[in-house]
Amino acid sequence: MSTYAIRRLLGLIPTLFFASLIVFVTVRLIPGDVIDMMLSENDISAQQLSREQLLATLGLDKPMWQQYLHWIGGIVSRGDLGQSLWAGDSVWEQLAQRLPVSFELGLIALVFALVLAVPIGVYSAIRQDTAGDYITRSFSILLLAVPSFWVGTMVMVFPSIWWGWSPPVEFVRFADDPLQNIKNMLLPAAVLGMGLSAVTMRMTRTMTLEVLRQDYIRTAWAKGLDERRVVWRHALRNALIPVITLVGLQAPLLVGGAVIIEQIFVIPGMGLLLIDAVSQRDYPVITGVFLVVGVAVMLINLAVDLSYGLLDPRVRQG
Repeated sequence: MSTYAIRRLLGLIPTLFFASLIVFVTVRLIPGDVIDMMLSENDISAQQLSREQLLATLGLDKPMWQQYLHWIGGIVSRGDLGQSLWAGDSVWEQLAQRLPVSFELGLIALVFALVLAVPIGVYSAIRQDTAGDYITRSFSILLLAVPSFWVGTMVMVFPSIWWGWSPPVEFVRFADDPLQNIKNMLLPAAVLGMGLSAVTMRMTRTMTLEVLRQDYIRTAWAKGLDERRVVWRHALRNALIPVITLVGLQAPLLVGGAVIIEQIFVIPGMGLLLIDAVSQRDYPVITGVFLVVGVAVMLINLAVDLSYGLLDPRVRQG
């Protein structure tokens, strides 16, 4: 297992290289010129420099391939993602402030999705074609049909109209007030996790039904084992392997959905940082966010692959 993990980690290197190259080039193809934006913002420091001097100061006067080599060289040699074109501070400093917030939001959303989806999916499978099964399946279809950004907008608008209440938009960090922080995170995390819970719910039901039809499950029933032991001890472990794969594939959607949810609920995470950076054409910040998110997604997929061995001994032995 350790050899497999090392091979997978080494395999991430070329993937990250090509991903960084694509992101670096694509970001600079976004319409709009950061120099024109700086000159039009009445920035005193920018107005004192000509366009050519400003290009040279920001390092944008060189060909794109030289800019990429300088950027990737800083990452490899010093772990430096560069500096913000507008604020002038390190990209790492901005990411260090925003990354824990997005990680907490995604983690709570993932926990919410699994806590909601797995029990309902298992219940729907063992009560196939009953009224409860039809209700849970309809509920999952409803969650799939309703986009999270629409739900988030409705949650912000309608309670304030009907009851004069709206979710708090003043963010409190976990280190300052853990209880208030979790209270602020629960609602946006629930909205973000709804889509993942719907897909996971249907996958759990399908795989549980398939496993319950296996011969070894029939043998467990024939031995007189109670339903709880048959389902939760014998069937669920095998049924969860494809479910975990699905959760790993859904991780990028959690990150992408967090961009909109963070903007709706005014959560100062990576999503809000990315929106601000794109609007300002802050290339180092945009590439830094995408690179960190890409590494996170790859590590999540690696963790998903390694978790197979914990659920299925045959994978461990192979």
